[in-house]
Amino acid sequence: MPDNAVWKAVKPYVNGGASGMMATCIIQPIDMVKVRLQLGATGSPITVAKDIIAKDGFGSLYKGLSAGLLRQATYTTARLGIFQEITAYAKKANNGQNLPLWQKAACGLTAGGLGALVGTPADLTLIRMQADSTLPMEQRRNYKGVGDAMLRIVREDGIAGLFRGGGPTVVRAMALNMGMLASNDQAKEMIEDLGFEKGSSVPVIGGSFIAGILCFLPIFITAQIYMCAIAASCTAASRVLGIAVPLVELRCWIEQCWISARCAVDESLLIPW
Repeated sequence: MPDNAVWKAVKPYVNGGASGMMATCIIQPIDMVKVRLQLGATGSPITVAKDIIAKDGFGSLYKGLSAGLLRQATYTTARLGIFQEITAYAKKANNGQNLPLWQKAACGLTAGGLGALVGTPADLTLIRMQADSTLPMEQRRNYKGVGDAMLRIVREDGIAGLFRGGGPTVVRAMALNMGMLASNDQAKEMIEDLGFEKGSSVPVIGGSFIAGILCFLPIFITAQIYMCAIAASCTAASRVLGIAVPLVELRCWIEQCWISARCAVDESLLIPW
């Protein structure tokens, strides 16, 4: 298998997609709580989780899982595979030496943007399904699954409806991956330089947590702008410029959401690597 040319070509994509789907199965309840907090729910993450279970049952924490898995099968497969391919090419051009941080950032930015183009429909569907329970009963769409959600979006808004919020999605993914992937690689290399074996658990886990800490705040801010665009709760100007988030509201968001957001960031960094 290691000498198979086809497997060698698809391995970065298969590993990226499979690990991303595994991560989604683990963090889906955390992500659901995070989305509810971002949409205006009050209280701690534990309180919000209890409210969700009390009203809709434990299974509601996994609402949108099918869309989340589709998102990982498209977006994560593309971004991690493309990042590995671009990084390998850049290292080859650099005579096999480790890349400087700015080149890692450029690779991450490119991979994130291209991956987001592929994953936008699934991402939109995931947000719609997770947010549906927050609507008044008469306004709920009660999606049966990811396929039903996508078909109804197309019927109601056309094919272009699947790419609603595509601009913020791409910008969010570029910022997220420029920080996450570059800092993760850089942190792993720094830990390996301390004497730990390359590819062992210490550099992998350590690099993931360091990247999660460094990237949390910028990821959080771009996520707020993205959620605002998807929910169509801001004007066109604010969606593009991101100026609709007052400092007071941002402070409250950070206080309410930081635990669930940090858990999601660290978990999604750790498992794919």
